[in-house]
Amino acid sequence: MKPLRLSILLLALASSLVTVSCTQQKAEKATDYPMFWTWMDYRPGMNFDSICTVMNEVGIDGVMLNAPTPDDYRVAIPIAHKHGIEVYAWLWTMNTEHDRDKLLKEHPEWFSVNREGKSLADTTAYVGYYKFMCPALPEVREHINNKIKAYCEVEGLNGIAIDYHRFVDVVLPTTLWPKYGIVQDREYPQWDFGYHPAMIELFQEKYGYDPREQEDPSQDEQWLQFRCDQITEVANMIAETVHSYGKKMAASPFPTPAMSRKMVRQDWGKWNLDIVFPMVYHTFYTGDVSFISDCTIDNVKQKNPMTTLYCGMTASNDSTMFLCMDEALNNGAEGIAIFTVNGLRSPEIRAQFKAYTDSVKELRSQSKINPAATGRTTVNINPFENTGIMKAIDMRMKEYIGSTDTLNLGEYKLTDQYGATKCYQVTDRNSGLTFDVNFYFYGNVISGWSVIPEKTSYEKFLK
Repeated sequence: MKPLRLSILLLALASSLVTVSCTQQKAEKATDYPMFWTWMDYRPGMNFDSICTVMNEVGIDGVMLNAPTPDDYRVAIPIAHKHGIEVYAWLWTMNTEHDRDKLLKEHPEWFSVNREGKSLADTTAYVGYYKFMCPALPEVREHINNKIKAYCEVEGLNGIAIDYHRFVDVVLPTTLWPKYGIVQDREYPQWDFGYHPAMIELFQEKYGYDPREQEDPSQDEQWLQFRCDQITEVANMIAETVHSYGKKMAASPFPTPAMSRKMVRQDWGKWNLDIVFPMVYHTFYTGDVSFISDCTIDNVKQKNPMTTLYCGMTASNDSTMFLCMDEALNNGAEGIAIFTVNGLRSPEIRAQFKAYTDSVKELRSQSKINPAATGRTTVNINPFENTGIMKAIDMRMKEYIGSTDTLNLGEYKLTDQYGATKCYQVTDRNSGLTFDVNFYFYGNVISGWSVIPEKTSYEKFLK
């Protein structure tokens, strides 16, 4: 029996058609939530009605809306509901947002501290708006809970979707390393946060030692899990508040619980969520759509059993987006969230997106969408068996060589491995150029790769 394919784009002379095929396998019961969502910033005075019209035109029926104040939601919600669109308040929690300057001025002692002892109150991690607070402080928890209550009191709000509920990235997605001029093949002190005195004190009370005294704190599993648990406690505090108001609780975390646990200390499989929108942005990681299926397969296993799984992805103005949605829906996701609907720029892509969403909703109404329809239940972590990744690596090598000729590669030889990193070397026999090829496996998923020429052979090649 063939696996479900939700989109097969047939591009003909003057038209494009999205056709949908499916298996006759019995599907699990469909959720009552909207299937297609987007994240969206809202600002007073914007023409939100026209944006909702666009959402309708492409089949988006849920929006995670980020607005400065509860009163802004009171303006926006009736407009969205008029278009049949559910609204969740998209709120940053551990990272400050609309009240950032006020909190920095009034409560600098609330902010997170790295392994070097530097506080975000007066230092920068990657970007200026990264101002994360310490989850161990009761005052921080109270501040966050009061904020959540203020938004829950908005009449008509369907739910709360939390974001930035984590620590600073101890490891960025690999494609962002060049942007900041860094290599994060392991955990480094300047990006390793969670060392606020209050956090250290709580940990010492529980385990009897200071994690900073370890030779390598990044290898201390108790210390890692303790910080994850602090974030989980705050998430579940928020969930209890949200549910007390009769609203749904959602979150936008990193790609999988295992990955996010290592990368940002975010163990979201333990959160009491109604919906989860993991941000499986494949272009940030391997660049291959297999990353989406791998993460979704793992998320089906790792999520809270009571949580409905969606898949968050970046919108693109080309047909790749439909392949991405296939990979998610064919492997257990109940729906899709795109960042953002504004990325669907061309009329052709909008029309295709509408055809896609209509087809999927029709299948859902007939109970014909079957999670894990591809039949895969495990992730293949052998990069050499991933044709998409290996093709991209070959293309990168050709860029260094300056040729489009077929490579004549020798054997990939493992030269080193540590943490989540495996290092290989391989030589192109035609050019004589040797390459260092690294693969990164955060959360037991192929989560990135890099290629650079080996220095000595490259200098010889350039002569």
